[in-house]
Amino acid sequence: MPQFVIERDLPGAGQLTDEQLRATSLKSLDALQALGPQIQWLHSYVTQDKIYCVYLAPDEATIMDHARRVGLPANRIAAVRRLLDPVNAT
Repeated sequence: MPQFVIERDLPGAGQLTDEQLRATSLKSLDALQALGPQIQWLHSYVTQDKIYCVYLAPDEATIMDHARRVGLPANRIAAVRRLLDPVNAT
């Protein structure tokens, strides 16, 4: 299944409390369950004003549907073409 990186512009994201992040994560999981197994959240990175999420999904439309259901922006969606890491860099 294709992998995507979603960039979410969320001013002040780095200041969100653990409780706020947990509530958003639970809402996201509820939306994922409603959408079915064709979309999967792998992990997210919270920075000062953005959240970067990595998902498996069949297409960008499914990612956008999830974002609408959760009420989060999906400002940029990029399909992962290749993975580089120290193990496969040589």
